[in-house]
Amino acid sequence: MTGGSDIIDVALDAGHAGWRLDRALADALPTMSRERLKSLVKAGALDREGRLVRDPSLKVDGSEQFRLTVPQPEQASAPAQDIPLVIAYEDDHLLVVDKPPGLVVHPAAGNLDGTLVNALLHHCAGRLSGIGGVARPGIVHRIDKDTSGLLVVAKTDVAHEGLAKQFQAHTIERRYLAAVGGRPAKMEGSVDAALARSTHDRKKMAIVEADRGKRAVTHYKVLGVTNAAAKIECRLETGRTHQVRVHMASIGHPLLGDPVYGRAPAQKLRELLNRLNFRRQALHAARLGFVHPVTKDRLSFESAVPQDMQELFRALGV
Repeated sequence: MTGGSDIIDVALDAGHAGWRLDRALADALPTMSRERLKSLVKAGALDREGRLVRDPSLKVDGSEQFRLTVPQPEQASAPAQDIPLVIAYEDDHLLVVDKPPGLVVHPAAGNLDGTLVNALLHHCAGRLSGIGGVARPGIVHRIDKDTSGLLVVAKTDVAHEGLAKQFQAHTIERRYLAAVGGRPAKMEGSVDAALARSTHDRKKMAIVEADRGKRAVTHYKVLGVTNAAAKIECRLETGRTHQVRVHMASIGHPLLGDPVYGRAPAQKLRELLNRLNFRRQALHAARLGFVHPVTKDRLSFESAVPQDMQELFRALGV
């Protein structure tokens, strides 16, 4: 840390060859948005061997090493709110939260408060990593509003950087439980398909050619099955936005209850979802494992399936 700024060394690799600079930086620094990085580059915050690089559209060859100067965030503007949290683990460096469905992770348009970040600011008395910026203190990764389960939060910048490196290296263990429509032909398999923002709807993700998006890999296993639906476990090799939802829909087995990527289920399934008043994607982050970025201990956590998904599995007979 120097003069109120964080200094981050960024090394690109051969897989980034031919990419735009801002896209390559966003891939190498998954905790920072592409727009944020683009702004920093234009502001003269990036240098290579002592020379400033100001063009975010510059094509890279994949061998570059950069130094990025990130101004420390201002005091978090989100208000601290006393919102109950289920804490699976906590120490001086990080905490693991078991998030309920319906809780947004960080403030954004339409959800300016009442989020996990507001709850964390209260619980941690504002002591959270600043790398994610004013709107996302402590946030290393996210799960969707209506997805339940485990996520890790950084209290310190050292913990944040260490966790981010593990996410970038795809060494974080993440396993999800889900209910999908239809009967999968295979009891287990993998989906390896790049993802990017949909050109038709910026709120959605879409499968694209490999050179247009970020590589995304989901390994799935069927745990229970009927003619109409299945209970599956998904192991994420990568962790892209909406990855499980898009990948399972792409092979004809969308998550039950998914309002964005799902399709109208068979009448019996539709009636069952209505009877249970099940109004979210049936997805739960059930297992999370990582190496503690400070103590170097291997940590692993499991989250019990929430009541609404337990009822859904029972009603499906899986």
